[in-house]
Amino acid sequence: MPLQRFQSMISRAWEHEMSRNVRGEAAVEQYILALDEGTTSCRAILVDGRGKTAAAAQQEFSQYFPQAGWVEHDADEIWRVQLQVMREAAAQIDGNGIAAIGITNQRETVVVWDAITGEPLHRAIVWQCRRTSAFCEQLKAEGWEAEVRSRTGLLLDPYFSGTKLKWLLDEVPGLRGKGERGEALFGTVDSWLIWKLTEGAVHATDVSNASRTMLFNIHSLEWDAHILSKLNIPEAMLPEVKPSTGIYGYTRLLHDDGSIEVPIAGVAGDQQAALFGQGCFDPGMAKNTYGTGCFLLKNTGSKPVQSEKGLLATIAWKHGDETTYALEGSVFTAGAVVQWLRDGLGLIANAAESQTIAASVADTQGVYFVPAFTGLGTPYWKPDARGMITGLTRGITSAHIVRAALESIAYQTADVLRAMSAESGIGLRELRIDGGAVVNDLLVQFQADLLGVTVIRPKTLETTALGAAFLAGLGIGFWSSLDELRALWELDATFTPQRDEEWRQSVYSGWLQAVGYQV
Repeated sequence: MPLQRFQSMISRAWEHEMSRNVRGEAAVEQYILALDEGTTSCRAILVDGRGKTAAAAQQEFSQYFPQAGWVEHDADEIWRVQLQVMREAAAQIDGNGIAAIGITNQRETVVVWDAITGEPLHRAIVWQCRRTSAFCEQLKAEGWEAEVRSRTGLLLDPYFSGTKLKWLLDEVPGLRGKGERGEALFGTVDSWLIWKLTEGAVHATDVSNASRTMLFNIHSLEWDAHILSKLNIPEAMLPEVKPSTGIYGYTRLLHDDGSIEVPIAGVAGDQQAALFGQGCFDPGMAKNTYGTGCFLLKNTGSKPVQSEKGLLATIAWKHGDETTYALEGSVFTAGAVVQWLRDGLGLIANAAESQTIAASVADTQGVYFVPAFTGLGTPYWKPDARGMITGLTRGITSAHIVRAALESIAYQTADVLRAMSAESGIGLRELRIDGGAVVNDLLVQFQADLLGVTVIRPKTLETTALGAAFLAGLGIGFWSSLDELRALWELDATFTPQRDEEWRQSVYSGWLQAVGYQV
């Protein structure tokens, strides 16, 4: 039956594409529906065959902070909100026009639910939650970090799902027994949404999300029995791991009457989806999302690269039989430094003003800003580091400090990318960028000058949802190949280096000296 449904859906999509009236208009245009479940909101975006957004809906959901450092979500609320925005977006077109659904999601967040009733058995524990810090330190003291890194590509940190799930099994009465009997299920948020969309018929995840749990062996592409045993996690709870493209199951929940059945055909974690949405299909291609912090991912090809510099080896996606890996690095404070200039110091009225003020001076006059407000991320991993400004003289003005703050975002990005190139042995070809801060041309040009490579900004900055749509489209043949997707990616602006290597080495050495005070 699934094969027949698949063949019918492909036939219908082909007929809609080819059946045009004399005015050259499609009878019913086909779309991919991308569900983008984030940390604070759920979105649904309809993407047409040209890769353009045709409709969208978005709604926030509640955040819970039961103790200092603890963060939780209500999984039922996430489902209700995601269902609502999905239907809102779908209602904007002919219901027969949705060819497939793609899912992208906040990574590492843990959901456990009853396998029969579908009732969550605890609030979801969010990726930001630090409740298992002490246990992670205990595992490090036992010498387990090298073991975890070699098998999963990850650091031993409460950020990842594994120790969160162990905490739930230890603390929620009766959960361990239910898990061992297969009566309780575990999943990251993608698995929860798939299970709900298919009305309990499918319990699955994709390789990119599995690779963020600290329970998945990125070499064998299987749940790691050694780590499961160490954490005492029943394998019966775990979802089936599938490629990032291909049909997972079907949903009839686009409309209340259940009249339309749509395949779920693509899944990836948010940062991997953004890498895919940026068209970074080849080794050496990288993307950076400039948000409150920065997430940098670099395609490393068909083999994982083990890091000694605090980078994470992760699975980017699996399409067909081909698995693609990436290196990932994190910058804790990026756009947040601009917010601090506004809210903390009052040096700017709004984020856009930072570019105008910074451009009023030719350079920083030797001032460096190390924005370690919450420590330093990759490649330093110094949680106790604190922010500082160096190189102050009587001639320094607020404009120099604003410029130094913007440049700090580029310097931290360069730190990560240099570590990636050194460890992967693959030079940086170009950097593709997205996120709110990339509208700042001064920042982006400085980034290109500092890296000595071209920095590229696309027209579509919603690359996470676009990546989920691309994966789902590949999964049903809506798009035929990566080459076809490459052609859909649209350029907004290209920033080429305007400085020479001598300048580059000079300014970067000053940054390394400044950040060296903290590391």
